[in-house]
Amino acid sequence: MFSYTANPARVVFGTGTIATLADEVRRLGASRVLLLGTSSLAGPVDRVADALGSLLAARFDEAAMHTPVDVTERALAVVAENKVDCLLAIGGGSTTGLAKAIALRTDLPQIIVPTTYAGSEMTPVLGETADGRKTTQTSPKVLPEVVVYDVDLTLKLPVQVSLTSGVNAMAHAVEA
Repeated sequence: MFSYTANPARVVFGTGTIATLADEVRRLGASRVLLLGTSSLAGPVDRVADALGSLLAARFDEAAMHTPVDVTERALAVVAENKVDCLLAIGGGSTTGLAKAIALRTDLPQIIVPTTYAGSEMTPVLGETADGRKTTQTSPKVLPEVVVYDVDLTLKLPVQVSLTSGVNAMAHAVEA
């Protein structure tokens, strides 16, 4: 395992790094986490919930492709209802985008746990969809404070997902 800290993100990489998530939350001075995921990743999201223990304030499993604004608004209601002070997203671009959209509106710190190779977690770019129209913006406010890569989460990725997200990661690198 190794850790790399740069401005603004701290990167934790290795096998079994999900076990470090509670420490990463505390490092940010937070204690009430909103866990963002999707129903298709229920198993890994459950493992993250277990790793957070009493730090888990709420869970929102409705992240969707292209970050629909109405989904963000529903998640913002959960943030307010549960006095959330930290966002933790596990998944691909959908959950990362949702965390970025919430952070843009709230300034809450983000911890991102990618399960694909897309690379969005390392960019200041946020794409959102409203009324069938996608808009893109760039802001340092959407950069996560911590990115935790757990190799174990990628070992069972379907080949098609590995290929698609790998090509997307190259596109993000070219963009940067």
